[in-house]
Amino acid sequence: MTAPDPVRAGRALNGAAAAVLLLEGIAVLFVPRGIAQSGVGLTGPRLALLLVLAVLLLLSSGIQRRPRGLLVGTVLQVPLLLTGLLNGVMWIIGGVFVLIWLYLLQIRKDLLGSPFGPPPAAPSTPAPPTEPTTTEPPGE
Repeated sequence: MTAPDPVRAGRALNGAAAAVLLLEGIAVLFVPRGIAQSGVGLTGPRLALLLVLAVLLLLSSGIQRRPRGLLVGTVLQVPLLLTGLLNGVMWIIGGVFVLIWLYLLQIRKDLLGSPFGPPPAAPSTPAPPTEPTTTEPPGE
């Protein structure tokens, strides 16, 4: 199955990818609160790691309309899932986000033919021929 308008479908899917990355970035910002209440607690390196990941996720949501934006978002799914090492609940939350991301890539592949890269150009349809119109002066 391919999209009737691949350019429009590509833009819509890029918007969905940006929304998922934005939500992932916000979710990562909640992790320090969970870490602070358990185990070793929140250390400086852990906090820095989580803040850098959150900023990268938020920034990558802004570059989804660029050619490599989807690839950057896909690479960031790995550190998102690995936040489960810091807080066990993030295995579940990160796993859900990774599954959503993979589903989005599958939809993109079904509609556009490739999960990465720009959408194919829309087929150009010739304009219907127009009939010549003549204007006659009034009253003659």
